[in-house]
Amino acid sequence: MMGGDFAPLEAIKGIKLYRELGSNAELTLFGDSQQINDLLQEHQLDLAGIHVVHTSQVVDMDEHPTKALREKQDSSIAVGFGYLAKGMTDAFISAGNTGAMMVGSLFSIKAIEGIQRPTIGAYMPRENGKLGWLLDVGINADCKPENLVQFALLGSIFAEQILNIPNPKVGLINIGEEEGKGNLLAQAAYPLLKELKSINFIGNIEGRDVFLDKADVMVCEGFTGNIILKLGESIHGLVQRRNIKDEFFDMFEFEQYGGVPVLGVNKPVIIGHGISHAKAFKNMIGIAQTMIEKDLIGKIKASL
Repeated sequence: MMGGDFAPLEAIKGIKLYRELGSNAELTLFGDSQQINDLLQEHQLDLAGIHVVHTSQVVDMDEHPTKALREKQDSSIAVGFGYLAKGMTDAFISAGNTGAMMVGSLFSIKAIEGIQRPTIGAYMPRENGKLGWLLDVGINADCKPENLVQFALLGSIFAEQILNIPNPKVGLINIGEEEGKGNLLAQAAYPLLKELKSINFIGNIEGRDVFLDKADVMVCEGFTGNIILKLGESIHGLVQRRNIKDEFFDMFEFEQYGGVPVLGVNKPVIIGHGISHAKAFKNMIGIAQTMIEKDLIGKIKASL
């Protein structure tokens, strides 16, 4: 509850929006109990199924993740991951320090056996009105070919189960379509992806294909992925500033998707943008609920 630029107010508003959908999921709120309880009362939320766990510390956005979690063991992120690891909750959500969320995931619930590096992706709007899935988008700036293969597998399962895309097309982001193009990483990853029978690999895709219907899952190392993601964010900002109204560009507004899951860890963890408002928090809870209901983690383990 204490993560993000507008904590905990926007998280409370998001919970109210989520509850208005009629869901009966139980919510455990970690943070300053005085602030949280005052806001719950102010916004007239039914407290049935809501549990508040007081924490006295907050991991700030600019703190070093490992150091902060080690020194602030009573922070909302640290305590939240403790509950998740003990099975006292089924998923964990925060718009706080992304690095701390990743470190917390790896040290508390750990990576799924066989996963070398967990990853996070990003929703990519496409001209046909549907969504694609780009990964990695920043936490794995340098990768080995085997990492990209696992990203492709994780992304394919996510696209099929959460984005409801049957037999999703997987493309390797490259500087040309032909096999053999690209840097050493792309050249080495291509034949490995081609051999992986459990995904629908269509070959290389280029930057101009990202917003088209060429691939449903787009795979790259986090350095390239983060640049693409930030470029997409800048397009949305530019369109807004120029007061352009268009359904395609409206899809770049991140709050309608909430946050993104950490793929490759043993339980659902959702990371939100630091500037998340109520709509984003509502949708983050919804993603977590869908991941639990569809047993996404179980399906990933089975695929490995």
